[in-house]
This record gives sequence, structure tokens and C-alpha cells, in this order.
Amino acid sequence: MSTTTTTSSTATTAGAREHARAQEAAAAGTWHRPEAPEGVDASAVVWAELVAGGGYTHRRLAAGTAVQLNDVDGDACAHVLLYNAAEPWERLNVADTVKVQWQVYSGAGQLLLSDQGRVLASVLSDTSGHHDAVFGASTAARNTARYGDGAPDGPTPAGRELFVLGAAKHGLGRRDLPPSVSFFQGVRVDDGGHPRWRGSAGAGTSLVLRTELPVVLLVANAPHPLDPRPAYTSTPLEVVAWRDRTTSPDDPLWSATPEGRRAFENTTSYREGAGL
Repeated sequence: MSTTTTTSSTATTAGAREHARAQEAAAAGTWHRPEAPEGVDASAVVWAELVAGGGYTHRRLAAGTAVQLNDVDGDACAHVLLYNAAEPWERLNVADTVKVQWQVYSGAGQLLLSDQGRVLASVLSDTSGHHDAVFGASTAARNTARYGDGAPDGPTPAGRELFVLGAAKHGLGRRDLPPSVSFFQGVRVDDGGHPRWRGSAGAGTSLVLRTELPVVLLVANAPHPLDPRPAYTSTPLEVVAWRDRTTSPDDPLWSATPEGRRAFENTTSYREGAGL
């Protein structure tokens, strides 16, 4: 279709409407609704979405919600931020998350801690092992220097700029964005203190989080800032969430470490006192 034809076809309201509906029809061939994971009753599912590469999503979730992230084709990178939905000044603190638990590498059993020493979410399972809690999401300046554009509506959006859009949906601004944790694209630090890119574990890996407080969850699916590939490489991310339960004292995760136990006790005390 020539430029002239395209312009004239959208010059009227009716033409613009038809063009927009045609775009939806074209996208429908590549989109599918993620299904409930095996063993999960479909009626318990509260959220299912396929996030395109270079896209973002956000949701307010009740305490005790399980959230499964799936790296469909092997090149998703799920940058994640969490906020206490009742008091959003309380948010994910990556530094405390790794420091308090004596572990910089994310995986099953990790607790995502706030700056108040409470558990915003826990990692229940992980089949990837390729994650990062050090380098955060890409910035507009970095993506502009690397790809020529970092704007959220451009062809190579930066992770931080996508977070800005998601945060705005919940009354939060740029100043409310702390460092994030990244899933499905791994980095390891060598003995000399140098970061070594590991990339993805491959297609079909997944990670399951469980919220321990009512939270606002932001997810930006954008290339990791240390991804060495010259092209902007980002493939779809599945998100499926369902009603579950918060961690209780009889759960092995509660008492796995003394630091974790204290964080869960702090979280439960706060949740019960606030009637959450």
C-alpha cells in the first residue's frame, strides 16, 4: 500500500476506525490467551496475558496470589517491581533483598523484600536459573546510544521508560521507581568482580512468585542492559496469576532461614494489624 493510499484511508473517522480494526485482526493471529498451569483450577485464574517483546504490564493483586512468568521463546526478560498496594511508598528494595538473604542470585526460595523488612513476594519455583538482581532495567539514554531510540513508544523501548507508563496507572511517578530485579536473562560476577553475561536458559522456562501482601506489580519485558547482541532482542512473556494463599508458619519456606522467618513474622504482623 502506498503512503498516499494509507493517508487517505485514515483521513476520516470511518477510515481510521476501519484501519484500527484491521490492525486488531492482524494482531489476533499472533496473540493467544495463556492457559491455567497444570494443577490449577481455571476458575481460580485472575489474570492471564501475553506481553509482547518491548511491552509492559501491571496489575494490583491481593495477598496470596500466585504469579507465573513464562519465557515463551527464550528471549524474554521480565524486569519486575513490587509495591505495597496499601502504602505504595513501601516498595521492592533489591539491595536489602540480596543483603539480608546473603544471596545475590535469584531463584526458588528467594524472598523479594521491601525497605521495611517485609516480604512483598516469595519465589516458589524456578526452571530458568538465569536471573539478575544487580543491574536493573535499561534506561532511555542507554538504549538511545545503543539502538538509536529508547522512548516507550519507539521501536526499542527502555525498561525504565516502560516502568514509567505502568507506574502512572497507579498514581506513581518516575521518582517512585527503585532498582528492579530481572528474570530470564542471567548475569554472573566473576572472581575479579566483572559481570559475565549468561543470557537465557532457553524457551519454555518459568518462574512462580507468590504475593505476601496486597501489591502493585509492574513488569517490563525489554532486553537486559548488559545484553551484548547488537539487535534489540525481546520475545513474548506469558503472565498467569491465580488465587493461592500466603505463606504460613507450617510452610518450609517460612523457616528455611532465620532471616526469612523474621521477614515473614514482620509481614504477617503488619498484614493482620492492618486488616489486609
